[in-house]
Amino acid sequence: MEKVTVNLTKRSVEALDKLVESTGETKTDAINKALQVYAFIQEQFDNGGALYVKDAGSDEAERLRIF
Repeated sequence: MEKVTVNLTKRSVEALDKLVESTGETKTDAINKALQVYAFIQEQFDNGGALYVKDAGSDEAERLRIF
């Protein structure tokens, strides 16, 4: 394991708190999973792929974009 110190913006802290409350995971587990998902998404983009999201109850998928 590697210990890292990060500075989170207010928006990131709020997102992390919501995620921990929703999943019951620790902050460490939530951050680890978030980094893995981000790495997966970036790998897809780097290889010319695309990801789409669809709201519940909708038939229309929207291309995911990360700015």
